[in-house]
Amino acid sequence: MNESSGRIFIYTDGACQSNPGPGGYGIVMIANGQRREFSGGFRNTTNNRMELFSVIRALRELNKQNGHVTVYSDARYVVNMYSGGYAGQWQKNGWTRNQGRDKVKNPDLWGMLLDLCSIHDVSFVWIKGHSSNKENQRCDELAVAARQMPDLPADEYYEELAAATALQPCQMMLFAE
Repeated sequence: MNESSGRIFIYTDGACQSNPGPGGYGIVMIANGQRREFSGGFRNTTNNRMELFSVIRALRELNKQNGHVTVYSDARYVVNMYSGGYAGQWQKNGWTRNQGRDKVKNPDLWGMLLDLCSIHDVSFVWIKGHSSNKENQRCDELAVAARQMPDLPADEYYEELAAATALQPCQMMLFAE
């Protein structure tokens, strides 16, 4: 899309059938009276990853010369963590939070989102999901349909992380000290 002077409105949604499980994302993009829809999915992922990926996928469609972009999402996780500056702080702290005690989930996607938002003039608006917003409802339809598609590709980062985590031994304590 090349809308150098106009505003761009992006609606996004992510969906997962069980969490984790097959996931999908849906996007409605409106600019200069034109409407575009996108969707896709992964065979094993999480709802939060699909919410994040939907925004990333939408922003990747834009040229560098775009005007203001408003992203509407029903995912407080995405809206609040970006708008509140948390994602940027996590990146500065080596993708950790709580003064380095905890690793951030989905650093691969947060990094991509921050990179794309540095190119575009982006603001985020939270909207209530599954309400009367027709664009959000359409995004949900697209996301649900996408997660049900056969032969979905791998969310490689997530699947590698899940496999590595499953192999790590854990120590159980029988008695608290």
